[in-house]
Amino acid sequence: MPPSQKRARRYDHARTRTAVLAQFGHVRSAVAGLTPDQLARPTRLGDWTVRELAAHLAMAVESVSRCLDRPAPERQEVTLLDWPFATAQVAGQISEDVRALAATTTPDELFRRTADRITERLPAAAEDRLIASRVGAMRLGDYLVTRCVELVVHTDDLNAATGLEIPYDRQALAACTRLLADALAVKAPGASTEVRIPPYAVVQCIEGPRHTRGTPPNVVETDPLSWIRLATGRTRWRAAVDEALVAASGERADLSDLLPVMG
Repeated sequence: MPPSQKRARRYDHARTRTAVLAQFGHVRSAVAGLTPDQLARPTRLGDWTVRELAAHLAMAVESVSRCLDRPAPERQEVTLLDWPFATAQVAGQISEDVRALAATTTPDELFRRTADRITERLPAAAEDRLIASRVGAMRLGDYLVTRCVELVVHTDDLNAATGLEIPYDRQALAACTRLLADALAVKAPGASTEVRIPPYAVVQCIEGPRHTRGTPPNVVETDPLSWIRLATGRTRWRAAVDEALVAASGERADLSDLLPVMG
């Protein structure tokens, strides 16, 4: 079933909104303490420095306010389950915008301005309000789930680049884990393999004999951060298995050809 036709799980709008603000707050506090040397460090995102990564995190949240500034589109074009597969087409433009933003303002000013705008605009915005995102018109409630993905994935990148231990808001981590797991089920529809990411998600995927009761013959299990790194290409499947970050059993439990889910 194409992403646009598959029914997405429901996310509580108030909790998702709170999660976006909480995770952005964690990142803002951490970025405020970074030295010029730390901001100049490389990241695992090509030739981006920490300064550019920080700008991208702020831009991901500022995009909510920017979208709310514009008139609502007339009709929805993109569902939540379309989004993970649509982002690659706009990656080049995002990178250009990040570089320009990082070069024109300090991280402290950027995060202050972003926080002021979203805390003013977001509380009054309805879940079903349509917004014009980069990849097409979406529901605000769905777009906020994607902001959880952006914030959690890039908080992990920031921790890796700086050695910090920026915390993950539990609801943001859960939303990120679930959306990327559901994206795998869309990419490889079926019910022969069960992917478990406790405590947040269980999905079935991959064509083959359908499991009905008892222990599934093909099982993959991992923790949320390991799953997120696999799903976004930060970690390779074989390395994760070799390092016991993933437990995989059964002839259809090799996900190497399906990862990353989101580039």
